[in-house]
Amino acid sequence: MAEAEATAAAAAAAAAAVLPVAVFGCRPRVAGGVCFLEERVVLHAAGAGCLRLHIDHKWHNFIPGTKKSRGVQALAVSPDRRFLALSEAAGERPVLTVYELSAERARRRKALAAEEQPARQAVSLAFSPDSQLLAAATAPPEGHLACWLWEKQQLVATVRIPAAGDGPCQVSFNPQDSTQVCITGNGYFKLFKYSEGYLKQMNLQRGEPENYLCHAWLSAEEVICGTDTGKLSLFETGDLHWEKSLEYRKPPRKQKGTTEEYESGAAFEDTSLQQHSLPKISAVAAYSKGFACSPSPGVVLLFEKTSEEEAYEERQEVWLPQDLFSTDPKKSSRQDITWICFSPSEEVMVVSTNKNQLYMFTMFSNKLIREKISYFSYMNFPLHSNSITGLDMCTWKPILATCSLDRSVRIWNYKKNTLELCKEYQEEAHTVSLHPTGFFCLVGFSDKLRFISLLYEDMHVFKEFAVKKCRECSFSNGGHLFAIVNGNVIQIYSGITFENVTNLKGHTGMVPAIKWSSDDTKLVSCDTHGAVYKWNLLTGQKESECVLKTCIYSSISLTYDAKIIFAVGSDQTLKEISESSMTVTSDDQFLLTASEDGCVFIWRVHDKEPGEVKEEQKLECAEEVLIMRSDIDEKTQAILDLQNCVRDLQTESEYELRLKDIYCEEKIKSLEENFTQEIDFLKTKHQILQEEKEKQKLQHEVQLSELIEKQAKEVKQLESDSSQKLSMENEKYQELQVKSQKMEEEYEKQLHSLEESKTKAVAELKEQYEKKLKHKSVLLEETKESMRKQIKAHEEMEKQIYEDGDKEIFELKDKYEKQLLEEKESNIQLKGEIGVMNKRLNSLQKELKDRNRDIEEMRLEQQKLQDIIKSLEKDILALKTDVKERTETILEKEKYVYELKMKNQELQNFKFVLSYKIEESKKQIESRENDIETMKKQISEMEEELEQFRKESVELKLNITQLQQKQKATAGEVHREMEKRQNMETLIKRFKADLHNCVRFINDSKKMKDGIRELYTKYMHQPDVVEGQAEDTDLQQQYKKQQEYNERNLAVLRKKVMKDKEIQHTAYMRIVQENMSLIKEINDLRQELRVANAQVHSLESALRLNKSKKAIQDTAPSTELPSGPAVLRLNPEMESEKIIEMQQLEIQYLRDQVQEMGKALNSPGSVSFS
Repeated sequence: MAEAEATAAAAAAAAAAVLPVAVFGCRPRVAGGVCFLEERVVLHAAGAGCLRLHIDHKWHNFIPGTKKSRGVQALAVSPDRRFLALSEAAGERPVLTVYELSAERARRRKALAAEEQPARQAVSLAFSPDSQLLAAATAPPEGHLACWLWEKQQLVATVRIPAAGDGPCQVSFNPQDSTQVCITGNGYFKLFKYSEGYLKQMNLQRGEPENYLCHAWLSAEEVICGTDTGKLSLFETGDLHWEKSLEYRKPPRKQKGTTEEYESGAAFEDTSLQQHSLPKISAVAAYSKGFACSPSPGVVLLFEKTSEEEAYEERQEVWLPQDLFSTDPKKSSRQDITWICFSPSEEVMVVSTNKNQLYMFTMFSNKLIREKISYFSYMNFPLHSNSITGLDMCTWKPILATCSLDRSVRIWNYKKNTLELCKEYQEEAHTVSLHPTGFFCLVGFSDKLRFISLLYEDMHVFKEFAVKKCRECSFSNGGHLFAIVNGNVIQIYSGITFENVTNLKGHTGMVPAIKWSSDDTKLVSCDTHGAVYKWNLLTGQKESECVLKTCIYSSISLTYDAKIIFAVGSDQTLKEISESSMTVTSDDQFLLTASEDGCVFIWRVHDKEPGEVKEEQKLECAEEVLIMRSDIDEKTQAILDLQNCVRDLQTESEYELRLKDIYCEEKIKSLEENFTQEIDFLKTKHQILQEEKEKQKLQHEVQLSELIEKQAKEVKQLESDSSQKLSMENEKYQELQVKSQKMEEEYEKQLHSLEESKTKAVAELKEQYEKKLKHKSVLLEETKESMRKQIKAHEEMEKQIYEDGDKEIFELKDKYEKQLLEEKESNIQLKGEIGVMNKRLNSLQKELKDRNRDIEEMRLEQQKLQDIIKSLEKDILALKTDVKERTETILEKEKYVYELKMKNQELQNFKFVLSYKIEESKKQIESRENDIETMKKQISEMEEELEQFRKESVELKLNITQLQQKQKATAGEVHREMEKRQNMETLIKRFKADLHNCVRFINDSKKMKDGIRELYTKYMHQPDVVEGQAEDTDLQQQYKKQQEYNERNLAVLRKKVMKDKEIQHTAYMRIVQENMSLIKEINDLRQELRVANAQVHSLESALRLNKSKKAIQDTAPSTELPSGPAVLRLNPEMESEKIIEMQQLEIQYLRDQVQEMGKALNSPGSVSFS
């Protein structure tokens, strides 16, 4: 399709009431081609105008260009984002227009043109910061810079800018100065200042000229420029401040989204080796932290400002991603980046490339998240990178197909504004046609014509036809036929058997377009020799024709009734070959056009009468999609595998949960017993502590009353002392105020005297220098008059001495030349003296400034004195706070001393109590041993009862779970039956309504019969389907509920297990410690038993030596009676040591209790005291 088709459709937007709905594409190599209007709204060039696009909501708003426009060459948006300037090529002269963007539809404000400006295309545009001026730069080598006051359509200033050669040039305004303009190009970097209708150059270019490809303002004084040799140059106020040469960047080894590796030094087919060896900065853009630039294809570098010698440092690389739809993914990631722009909040960066693609990158503010290498993503989806050769729309679905010279075929959805399918082939595609169902398409490649099935995620070639370089093909409206253009012959094939039905011959030129009528009985075609034919397919002959040899037709369309034909040709006009409304699609709503820059336009068709829109026909779009059986088998197999895994996991989890439940129940019972024992012990302890607390409360109240009296006395003394100190400080403060007033009066007098002396000195100096200037001016006039007289005398002498000869003439010339040099030197000396006088004036002015500084310093000293006064006041307040703090510390120390005394008294009391408790504890040991034996018996009996209870509880829990599951199952069945009942009621209602509709046709037997058949087909199998669907949905719901229940139980049990592990560990450690202490006691007792047994054995041996029985009888009771104490006192030293240890432990325990009681009592006591 030619670009003229898009421009013709844009021109018809006003005359034929055509409005654009969606645009898929981007125009390449447009200066300022992409920019942000809002945070998520992007504007870029497309076709013969511009497109406003919302990144998230996907709505399109097209801004058409002027009539007969051949495309946008440059664009610019004002800083306030209210106005848009476009440079277009239309007709003989270029067009420069300004649009207002505030409304929903952009409104054309002004068209700029001037007779003084040369008729050359503007290649770069820029608005001033206040949006009043518009700068336009024309292409080199005879370049011009023009400045417009665009609201008044007035050309303010122009400047000619000679260039060293061809190449891109760029113009921009200083972001903070509306009168300063920067322009760069091949061999020049210039700054201009606009004033009084002229553009005056501000800087002088030094060094060798370079080819500057792009530039950007970093601040009000700094401009960063990029060259074709990969050099970054930072200019500050026109002078070179910093330079850095960037190297050619090779892509990373692994690209995003793929596992393939790049080969080092790989070159594309459409680029040269020099481009891969030399860096070239093709785009630069500034943001708040620094700037972004593209030194080589496919990459953007982010630079940020540093505090070191190097002004800017590289922070991040951002690469273009690979196109997975392409046959060569490497090629898509090595495109030249032509323009870079940032969103208003600098959260998103968007770039455009030379292959018509738009990419975006989300900026990261957090340094921790930032990676060294990142990747762009498509702003919406990949676009066509070359001219579109064919397009077609589907009748069943809201989709359209396009093919391009970039060897790709794409399927678009024009209601959702998305790309649904895309595939790239090895050959160039010249034409495409969609089947009415949207399941198939015909694509004409340079080698063959292919019949392709459109699958869910792919395109599958189903059939190939040996037709080379097929330029046009089309399916019939019914889809049972399709037409192919083979040279000058139109071949008709069957869409079912793929047989050649008929051949239509008669065209002499190439046939670029064919269209079917609505009933598929007629076909319209056009050729490049200006002929439009209408064919009758039943007879295979021409019905009518229209020949216009001056026009080369490129596309054609016709209405629903095949009476009106529309054609577009080389004269860029839309021809209506009959008088009627325009219709293109089956629902009379849309017109499709394509352009050479790869853009696809979808236009909504309206009636010709203004304000009336044709009523839209509500057509239901099909949603079915083709899919391969192998893909379905793979997915079903994967689902079955996953289901088996889920079942295995369920059984394992249920078994583990049962085991954990049993273990946890046992653990809970043991813990409950321990806790009950501890609670009883703590209750008794708490009662004892409360009694002691009440005693100590009474003591503290007595002490508090005494301390309050002491504090009142001390406060009175401190108040008297502080009042005396305050009176002294007030007297000092009044003296300082008097001194400061006197100082102020003296400084004011000095200031008045200095100002008077300054004015007198300035007047005297002015008079002196004016006298000197007058004297010097008189001397200059005298020297000028003497020069004139000498020159006249010299001329007279020349006339007189001319006859004497050439020698004298040469001598006189030398003399007078020397005299002229001396006079010039004298003039130079006079100028030097004038310069010295100017320097003296400057020095005097500096002295005046120094005196003003002295005055300001005196004022600062006055302020310092006032600050000293304030600091003294602060010191007074600080002293007061110190006094308060010291009183508080004294009180705290007294409290501490009193507490120590109380503790000493308590310890003495505890000594007496301990001695009494030791005696009682000896008595209680014997009784407790007996109690322990009885308790052990009770514990064994209780354990047996607990085991019985545990078994009974397990059985009851199992019964409860079974009953709950049965209850859930019955509830689910009840719910299903209710749903089935509702479905059956709705079916009965529908059936009654359909029966009522059929009753109307009682008189007409055929219609009655058809209606009954429809009822049979509609309601005969539907209940089974409904029941199957209901069962499937119930199974899925039960499966989801069971899965969620298992996941929740797993999480709860994991938490319980972790808690049980911690409790078990602490209990285990406590038991180990108790066992260690018991083992020590057992060992000690064993040693005592051994000693006792040895002593008993020695006593028994001594007793056996006695022979008389009387002595034995007399001694027997004596030995038996003290046997108990003898055993106890076998080793009195060991007994005493043991008793001391026990007493020490009890003393330590009582001390700990005393400290705890003291802490508990101190906390309320301290609060009440403060």
